[in-house]
Amino acid sequence: MEGMNNTAQDLQKQLNRLDGASYGNLKRLKGSWDLGTATLSIDRVQSDPYAPPSRLHAVIDASDTALPQTCFDDPHDRVAGADFLARDLSQRFRAAAREFSLPTPGQEILARSSVVVDTHRVHVRFTFQFPAAGRRVKGRAAARLLTDVLPELLATSALGSGLDTARFEEHLRAHTDYLSLRSQLSDQGLVAFVANGSVLPRAAGHDDRPARQAVAFQSPPELETTVVLPSGRTVTGMGIPRGVSLIVGGGFHGKSTLLQALQRGVYAHVPGDGRELVACDPTAVSVRAEDGRAVTGVNISGFINNLPNGTSTENFTTANASGSTSQAANVAEALEMGAKTLLIDEDTSATNFMIRDADMAALISADREPITPFTQRVRELYERHSVSTVLVVGGSGAFFGLADTVIAMDSYTPHEVTERAHQIAASSSASPVSPNSATPALSARHLARRIDSDSLIVEDARKPPRARGLEQIQIGREDIDLRYLHQLVDAGQTQAIALIIPRIARRLSDRGGTWAEAVEAEVVELQDHGLDQLCGVSPQQASSSSHVRGDLVIPRAAEIAAAINRWRKLRVR
Repeated sequence: MEGMNNTAQDLQKQLNRLDGASYGNLKRLKGSWDLGTATLSIDRVQSDPYAPPSRLHAVIDASDTALPQTCFDDPHDRVAGADFLARDLSQRFRAAAREFSLPTPGQEILARSSVVVDTHRVHVRFTFQFPAAGRRVKGRAAARLLTDVLPELLATSALGSGLDTARFEEHLRAHTDYLSLRSQLSDQGLVAFVANGSVLPRAAGHDDRPARQAVAFQSPPELETTVVLPSGRTVTGMGIPRGVSLIVGGGFHGKSTLLQALQRGVYAHVPGDGRELVACDPTAVSVRAEDGRAVTGVNISGFINNLPNGTSTENFTTANASGSTSQAANVAEALEMGAKTLLIDEDTSATNFMIRDADMAALISADREPITPFTQRVRELYERHSVSTVLVVGGSGAFFGLADTVIAMDSYTPHEVTERAHQIAASSSASPVSPNSATPALSARHLARRIDSDSLIVEDARKPPRARGLEQIQIGREDIDLRYLHQLVDAGQTQAIALIIPRIARRLSDRGGTWAEAVEAEVVELQDHGLDQLCGVSPQQASSSSHVRGDLVIPRAAEIAAAINRWRKLRVR
């Protein structure tokens, strides 16, 4: 670290002098310090022992790490390599001292701001709770942690002598193979693939690790597909074709477990997760009913129309949607963002949105029923708009005659039963329900709203949007509820979305365009230039900027849009 005047010895001396001083004196430590093979930057110092911990980051030159050159040269390997390092360092920080903290990643391999690998360096962002006795700094303890423990921790981690080369290469390989598998889905006419031998059940509802002694997945012969991966492996598994696919079976036989694996199949997973070779169309969106959510300016007329009070549903707004209305809005919003696959479970759906049988149609005439059920739209979505649906059903055969593929789960083992389902549908005495004649055909022209950019300005500019864990974003005095976004998997994604919202507002204000275009453009920029730009930091500034932070994870466009769509103060024009 040539040219740097502040050394580890200087930092140690300053901290020793601060032993017993008040917390305010720590501010003089802000800046960069040469630890030898790493540069430590103290970016933000906490105001007192009970305030959020201080933010620090370390920068290590590629030549001072044990990482292979491919980790710096290949953009996909940079993401997977950084993810591996984040897992290793998170564990080591926890074990070293409670004062250090780096976010613990989940089962997905994602771009994170906690550890960033660029073409020449590794950036490690973490928090540090300066030791204290009451409201006084324990400077000598802090000096030991920052000038002795931290350099040793970095040197013996996966950055240095602690690198397990075999595990590291396996991690990179799992990421590369998944990306290749996902990219092959379209060419093979598939919306999803589940490799034989995959372990889909999870340890528990709150534990996303694989369940022990779970039944390994085995594709039915009729749906077996083989793919060749960059690692040289040839993998066989179940391919779910485009179109309308049903997952049926008795309760507790694995229907929802399979669908949940597909929901998470939009992400790569770590080796040993069991779902490393489960891939789903990257635009796939999980859709459900969501009683009470806000809906603003959404065209739901394809599913709900001709309301008794005369309210238009082509630009529908409500502060408190019903189950059917919320699900209609969720479908419309997914289509607006370009979803080509809908993932739906009847357990979380509004019954009157999904089906309407002949007996009900005989009692309540079509002209008195505003809802066009999903049974009457699912084929049109595919045949006119190339939108496939994967649907879990266990209580009704209403979709049998509409399905291209029917998969029956029996003790977590899938069986292809399409022909039998079609035979049952053909012999059923139930007559089809005629569509509501007042309902227009689904049209792409209704799927591009223009959002009023002023509506994305927070009430108090001093308090920008911020995340509160995984499931909530606070904008001004309002909390946005995200608990039903099942493909939001990391609190860092929620924090990133909070920072993205004002950027979307500025983009729309400066450049115009549609809502979907603005969100997609933002995601492309994040993929190309990294998460640091959410803090106003360019890639060139990342080594020296005090504004970098380590709590961000890249989100999908679908979840960014879904978060803003649930904001009650959103306005459209």
